[in-house]
Amino acid sequence: MVNKGILTGLTVKSTITLSSSTPRFLVRVAGSSNNFDMLADMVARDKLADQVAEDSDMEVQPLKLTNITKTRPPRALRRMETALRSIRVLRGLTRNQVDNFMNSYIIYDLDWADEKQMADALGPDYQKRVGECLSDYYSVLNHLCAIGELEKMYIPPVMDLQANILTNQSLYEERIAEELQLPLDARLLDLGCGRGRVAAHISMLTGASVTGLNIDLDQVASAVAFNKERQLQNEFVRADFNDLPLPFPDAHFDGFYQIQAFSLCKDIGKMCKELHRVLKPGARLSLLDWAQLDAYNDQDPSHRHLMRRIKPLIGAIGTPTPKSLAAALEIAGFRVLQMSNASINGLQSPLIERADGYFRAARIATLGLVKLEILPAHFKTLFNRLTQNCDAFVQADRARLITTSYHWLAEKPRDIPILSKVDTAVAAQRSASKSTTYPLAIVNAVANEELSAGSQRTSVSEVGSSGPDTKPPSSADVSINRFH
Repeated sequence: MVNKGILTGLTVKSTITLSSSTPRFLVRVAGSSNNFDMLADMVARDKLADQVAEDSDMEVQPLKLTNITKTRPPRALRRMETALRSIRVLRGLTRNQVDNFMNSYIIYDLDWADEKQMADALGPDYQKRVGECLSDYYSVLNHLCAIGELEKMYIPPVMDLQANILTNQSLYEERIAEELQLPLDARLLDLGCGRGRVAAHISMLTGASVTGLNIDLDQVASAVAFNKERQLQNEFVRADFNDLPLPFPDAHFDGFYQIQAFSLCKDIGKMCKELHRVLKPGARLSLLDWAQLDAYNDQDPSHRHLMRRIKPLIGAIGTPTPKSLAAALEIAGFRVLQMSNASINGLQSPLIERADGYFRAARIATLGLVKLEILPAHFKTLFNRLTQNCDAFVQADRARLITTSYHWLAEKPRDIPILSKVDTAVAAQRSASKSTTYPLAIVNAVANEELSAGSQRTSVSEVGSSGPDTKPPSSADVSINRFH
């Protein structure tokens, strides 16, 4: 058992009021910095295993590599080790690193769709500047998330209303493993791989080898160490996925998944074409991401205000819709198999509120530890920023204005026929964000041009465009691939 004298004989300089939901490890370090280091060393030597077992109600089941195996959250001891390791990293941040993290939030007031605004705020090389901000942002955020239940850095769809965030993450990742229908010895691509925890889980579920790509060196290093420790043959690459083409050969991967990464993608259409290039015929894509839903009204000031508050919280620069992303996949040559909100009843708010409650409790404990001079003052700055605007996220989710749990499943067809000009025009218009329409005569003119060239005539209805000044696609824009 743990030496209780170490846990109870702490030197306390003042009283802190902590709620019942305050993270246990923060309560235990409410003494001096020496006690914090001693506790961390004890955890590293597994001397807290018995105490953690008493505190934990998590179910632990073994993983197998040979088939899809149902899994549950990691052992509480490992979670405590991770949290303490991240606290140590955050304690060692320099003033410059903290300032860079805080300044990185400027990109979430912008949107890839408005290049002029991007250039005015960030300069002509705004894409490079966005990449630098993302690196500064995630090098700190990944450790803040690791303190709680968000080490994988995403709030999952609500798969089980009775389960916590970790279990719902596991359940969603099991869904990915099943729906990709991977062959033996498969190669998988994961863009925005974070700390490599999802890649490890997917690999252990399927036996596949995962290649993860991430812009933040700190997360890549964590992913490499985590997967190496588990003797998994996964690879991790530091790169900005907005720098296309992707650094992979043609027809290389048997499947692809991403979790809430496309919200950072500069050009989803070009990205989908790149994914079509690097995937083998018959490969499937599983996407989970942020989306603006039909109920959102850009002319409603209250909706716009919520959007401005939410984007910094979830880390979104672009704002796709379910239809725009599906159209980008189809134009690139994929067949969309499924698209829907993956959460039960289409609501994530039960898990959003759970995460918010945890981090608000952690903030209270952290402020107390800063007051006691156990943690440095910048912890107050970090936690104050982290816990802003979650109420806006919950409100918009309940109003079904936005979600971060929209799911698309698509497939690269094995037989790839030619895409007609009319199909290109129709798919392009599906990505429109407004309801203005092209005149039917323009679309039929394109159809008649094909007919005169010997093509089979296609029946077309009026389709939407991105605005009154938008021109229909020219014949030079025709793709060689056909969507279904």
